[in-house]
Amino acid sequence: MPFWLARAREEQAADVLTRFDPRFWTVNFPRPMMAAATNPAADVLRVDAVFYRRDDLAGIIWESVDRHDHPLLGYDTDRDYRACTLRFRWRSAGVRALDRIDGPTLTIEGRDAAGLPRAWYVRLWNYAQGTPEDAVVTLDFATLDAGFALPADRDPVWAGDIDRLFVSLVAPGYDRSAAALDAPAEGWVELSEIRVDGAGAVLAIGDVVLPAHDLRVASGYDDHYHLTPARLLRNALQLGYRGAIDHYVGMSHYFRLERAGERWLVSRRGGTLNGACAAWHADAARRAAQLGYEWIWSLSYELLDQHCWDDWKQRAADGTPALTGWDPPSTLLSPTHAGAMEYLHAVARAFVAIGATAGLAPRFQVGEPWWWITADARPCLYDDSARAALQPVAVPSLRVPPDAAQGETLDRAAAALARSTAALVAAVRRDWPGCVTYLLIYLPTLLDAAMPGARRLNLPRDWAAPAFDVLQLEDYDWVTAGDTSASARGAALATALLGYPAERQEYLAGFVLRAADRAQWTPILAAAGAARGRGVAARYLWALPQVLRDGLVYWQGEDEMDAFDDVLFPLALGREAEVAPGFSTAVTVSAGGYETRCVDWAEARTRYDVGPGVRSEADIATLLAFFRARQGPARGFRLRDPFDAAARDEALGSGDGRTRRFALVKHYGAATRRITRPVAGSVRVAVAGAATAAFTLEPFGMVVLDDAPASGAAVTASFDFDVPVRFAEDRLSVARATYLAGSAHSVPLVELREA
Repeated sequence: MPFWLARAREEQAADVLTRFDPRFWTVNFPRPMMAAATNPAADVLRVDAVFYRRDDLAGIIWESVDRHDHPLLGYDTDRDYRACTLRFRWRSAGVRALDRIDGPTLTIEGRDAAGLPRAWYVRLWNYAQGTPEDAVVTLDFATLDAGFALPADRDPVWAGDIDRLFVSLVAPGYDRSAAALDAPAEGWVELSEIRVDGAGAVLAIGDVVLPAHDLRVASGYDDHYHLTPARLLRNALQLGYRGAIDHYVGMSHYFRLERAGERWLVSRRGGTLNGACAAWHADAARRAAQLGYEWIWSLSYELLDQHCWDDWKQRAADGTPALTGWDPPSTLLSPTHAGAMEYLHAVARAFVAIGATAGLAPRFQVGEPWWWITADARPCLYDDSARAALQPVAVPSLRVPPDAAQGETLDRAAAALARSTAALVAAVRRDWPGCVTYLLIYLPTLLDAAMPGARRLNLPRDWAAPAFDVLQLEDYDWVTAGDTSASARGAALATALLGYPAERQEYLAGFVLRAADRAQWTPILAAAGAARGRGVAARYLWALPQVLRDGLVYWQGEDEMDAFDDVLFPLALGREAEVAPGFSTAVTVSAGGYETRCVDWAEARTRYDVGPGVRSEADIATLLAFFRARQGPARGFRLRDPFDAAARDEALGSGDGRTRRFALVKHYGAATRRITRPVAGSVRVAVAGAATAAFTLEPFGMVVLDDAPASGAAVTASFDFDVPVRFAEDRLSVARATYLAGSAHSVPLVELREA
């Protein structure tokens, strides 16, 4: 899979962008409040917000450095604003008005003329004409003054070195205390008719457009709630992602909250989605439909712990709630709690309704539903609703095979989990009978060999086809650890257990949690390629925020097609065939006759001439057809070397207690040759002299043992092998005389280096 990780735009295509383009503003705010930026029109920025505390403050932000777009699609950095004037119409409701104390203020962060860090606070009302909730604001950065009352508080702004601009929004009840508002306060602001004039009005912006390719992309609202949908979809479209977007609605930003004493908990009445979230997703759905995307709404059983009702949470036997490792932690909703499940039904229906209103076909995914398992392998089956529904016995650890009573408890819990997902799908289909449904399962947890009870608990038989339309598999822990054999076995086992054929499966590859681990994209894309080889219907990269952060550039062209046909050269070679191993050695001779020799290749590269082995007119016809099918030297193939096609008891390495992957090699005295095309079924492996069948043979001759050999244990293998080769020339010359004679003068082949 051809790809690279861009860090900056260099020679790639660029366009121009008007500074302060509405698509490129962001929002920021403290929990639990919520805000979202959208673009109802090309010159309009709208921010919807909901406030819960008296000190909640949202910022509408323009940054001089583009930290959010893909490196090839971001705008250029220009911190000098002195040569531009920004003009816009301000309209607002439900937020403190322009003329009030603590009303909308433009904070300018940067450095003064001496290079010292500074912040200036510009009261927008000082530059407004109109009413406090409907005014035209004009900001000439060359003559801008901070201060509340002008000219008395005048503090000239030096706009030559600005990092960011920050417009503050607060609720009408703002008083700088942390006390809760009596009720949620919703408000909005629109900056419309945005116009920028002056020499500093234009920025260069990346305008790379990759051809559409065969990978799709996933997204997560918790990761990019602060960006506009227009900005995100621009990146997805221009990076070549098409088809469906698998959109996880998240666990921490979508919900509407209600006050319960001193806490804010997810609302059980009056709607499920907060206004900002609903506005963001309505804009995203509308734009996705216009761009021809399909949209899969993904909802999990996960919810931010601090806003979850206590009786909804899954709990371990000691009463501790199920908590994930995120900061702050999320919890898992109990599949047996009627209120928690009714809440999920309402959330799912609300999101699918947003998509349907925008013209998107209904698609809904149940994302990674499970009973939580603590870090010490205890199942969370003991909240009050689960105790009543399951009558569970104690299961101290899923690492120990369950006894009969424990097994029955796990079976009852699995059945309850399946009933909950079936009810969730049914709730969506009551509104949209034709909704396409997806189940996403995470194989490393469900098939963890160290926890034999996990599969029994969290992989119900009732999930088998046709419970869902599409089965989606995810296994990124295996992938990023390089455990490709576990990925292959896991996919095969899930297929066997649940019965979804490959054409009704999809695969989610990724993700890269930390920017420092961006090298993990190599195995992730390889895993996506392996999934294509299994014949799955679609493959997704998880997720778009990481693709943008790490600068992933993926493309698919002719070189993406497998340039090797896994077929054997069709003619048996006799002893007349010529075999010529060769090296590339640069020899430099000094004036005194001394030589310096530089060896370019560590291994020999063999050339063959199979022309002398052609014996009949039928052979000539077969050779010509085979040459045409390979497009001459364009495509490789296998050749059985008549002089060297077997290896016996070859040493692959020795164990260290951790390593499981060993490459097939053949030794020629002190020389070593990598074998990448073993003959199917011929590989025999031994560990410490004992034959073992507990291994997987991966592409390019990689042996992956099920268990890491003990330290010092010798790993050996015996096998037959073919040589990967291609035709050496673009022409195959066969004259009439040679055709009738049934011979070819010369048919040169050259060995391919694959590892």
